[in-house]
Amino acid sequence: MPVLLLTLIVFLTDQISKLLVRQWLEPNQSVPVLKNIFHLTYINNPGAAFGILAHQTPLFIISTLAVIALIIVAYRQFPVHRLSFRLALALQLGGALGNLLDRIRFGYVVDFLDFRVWPVFNLADVAIVLGVGLIVWELWRKEEKGRAQ
Repeated sequence: MPVLLLTLIVFLTDQISKLLVRQWLEPNQSVPVLKNIFHLTYINNPGAAFGILAHQTPLFIISTLAVIALIIVAYRQFPVHRLSFRLALALQLGGALGNLLDRIRFGYVVDFLDFRVWPVFNLADVAIVLGVGLIVWELWRKEEKGRAQ
């Protein structure tokens, strides 16, 4: 159950943050939080990461649905005692659902976290990357344990 709760928390946090950004900022408006380090910059991103393949919304919806299906299948494959893998998948699922809803509703993803040295992104993206990072970390730890034995 904590895994489903994490998915829901990620999804709702992402959607609420995007709602607030859309209410408080105009598209392309940027507000410095830490000048030249971190800004809130409202971008409507019609593409994938870094804006690639802009305006290919049907492709992104279909591919996201496929990824969601893979996450659900993978989740069922991990034993209950592999909680870290399940949490990683919950982070990825919550993020994927958040960006999917944007694409279905608007045809683009709302991005707003701007560190000035990287393209603008959102909380769903953060959750997806954290989930992938957690899986990589766990796989690396498993490999290290195997070598030690």
